[in-house]
Amino acid sequence: MKKFFITVLIIAAIIATVLFASGAKSAQAENDYLRIHVRANSNEQIDQSVKYIVKDEVVKFITPYAAKCTDKQTAMEVIGDILPQIEEVCDRVLKQNGFGYTSKASVRAENFPTRVYGDLTLESGIYDALIIELGTGTGDNWWCVIYPPLCFTSGTADVQYRSIIMDIINKFKNK
Repeated sequence: MKKFFITVLIIAAIIATVLFASGAKSAQAENDYLRIHVRANSNEQIDQSVKYIVKDEVVKFITPYAAKCTDKQTAMEVIGDILPQIEEVCDRVLKQNGFGYTSKASVRAENFPTRVYGDLTLESGIYDALIIELGTGTGDNWWCVIYPPLCFTSGTADVQYRSIIMDIINKFKNK
């Protein structure tokens, strides 16, 4: 009976350790990413369509800035410094497409659901993000990751983004 009790205790300790470690890993992942979230004015087709046009122009504008960032903190500072220009890009696209509403951009922590980006899965949780609200910002949205730059590429063949985080994740996935 004593051996059985010790065995149960050891198994419980192992399970607790695994659960704690996976929770710590998830919390750490939340701290390693700067996400982007573009919220449409509404779910009307016209608002959803312009959301993607805005997204394309914002990605094009942010890409050179994101490419220079070597860590999340720097990315947050860089993006924070260009918020007025991001809003100008959004507002220009909205105006060119005949919309009377404008945008609001901010960097803040928000809750995100689990999201898969290619081979990477980001668990649900609180992440820092560039939030872009078009008009009321109550419509369906588009989101991705600014840092590491998973959604931002320059379109040139000689530029490659590499993330230490992704290298570590891929190393463990391939074992």
